[in-house]
Amino acid sequence: MRSWLLAWACACLASVATAQGASVAAVAPGPSVAARDYLLEARRVVDAASQPSAPWDGPRTGPRAHAGRHVAVVAEDLRNGGILGVVDGVLEAAKVIGWSVKIFDATGTPDLRLKMLANALASHPDGLIIAGGDAHALLSGLQPFASQGIPVVGWHVAAKAGPVPGTPVAMNVATDPLEVARVTALAAIVQSGGRAGVVIFTDSNFRIAEDKSAAMAAVVRACSGCTLLEVRDVPISRAEEQMPNITRALLARYGKRWTCALAINDIYFDYAAPVLTQAGMPDAAMSMLSAGDGSESAFLRIQTGTFQTGTVAEPLNLQGWQLVDEMNRLFAGEGVTGYTFPVHLVTADNIGTDGGEQLRYDPANGYRDIYRRIWQRP
Repeated sequence: MRSWLLAWACACLASVATAQGASVAAVAPGPSVAARDYLLEARRVVDAASQPSAPWDGPRTGPRAHAGRHVAVVAEDLRNGGILGVVDGVLEAAKVIGWSVKIFDATGTPDLRLKMLANALASHPDGLIIAGGDAHALLSGLQPFASQGIPVVGWHVAAKAGPVPGTPVAMNVATDPLEVARVTALAAIVQSGGRAGVVIFTDSNFRIAEDKSAAMAAVVRACSGCTLLEVRDVPISRAEEQMPNITRALLARYGKRWTCALAINDIYFDYAAPVLTQAGMPDAAMSMLSAGDGSESAFLRIQTGTFQTGTVAEPLNLQGWQLVDEMNRLFAGEGVTGYTFPVHLVTADNIGTDGGEQLRYDPANGYRDIYRRIWQRP
């Protein structure tokens, strides 16, 4: 992805009067040359992110399977489709590599996070996988694992993929969250023809969520014809409770000016979409796009054309396999791969490929067979 697009667009928009001179007035009252260039570049980025999955570009070599290990998985909230998808991938890969897995669900409850880590430690695991949450916020619960030499890997537990400095987490598996956010916001701009009226939903409990929403907001602000109506902080764990009333309030406040909803997770739309339907809003009047994670309900909404027009879906099952592979490398005394999977935008145009018919993003790149060969498992 062109991560420099924001800087390019901001500079382009800021200098349009000087650089274009009278030519700007010549195209009035239509969009400025800079705005059209911005939209053209945005479309290039979105088109690139929408292509079918490329051939596998991850690791092809590594240690053979360290079978017979017991691994604990602490999930932030299994009601979250992204977390559930990753855990399913871990279970699938663990069966192949020959591990037993015990799952501990914190149900999105702050008081339960550290308790579930303590329960996981009491199960005497050989390794710990954290699915969701914030590694720094969980540090006091993770330190006992480090002191006992138990390796730790995580999914979406920090703002960046790779090792998490200052914590025992040797590898945070994720796509690049800022690229995910930028592609999501650019897709909204492209779909609206550069005239989106945007509300962004985020969760300030998680650094990765705040970084995503800030990146989306920056892209929207760089679009001269778009309007950022507001950024609304809604805890993911309380989305079911809060989103219906919040959606009604936003409709009352902004009316037809609100044409696009962006979110750091598809789960917000699970509870916003029914309210829009009850309000009699046509599907085409609202465009919903999510910067993660590609839940089944999101795929179904995109497939049926029910408000949601895109999700930058994580390859959840694949990332579950990657977590197992990273852990196996740690068991072997080797370093992690640091691999980051490319960003992929799912829309109505490409939802029939790469597992979309099963309501998930599962890249058709042979990753299962590749990991089997690495682990030397049948």
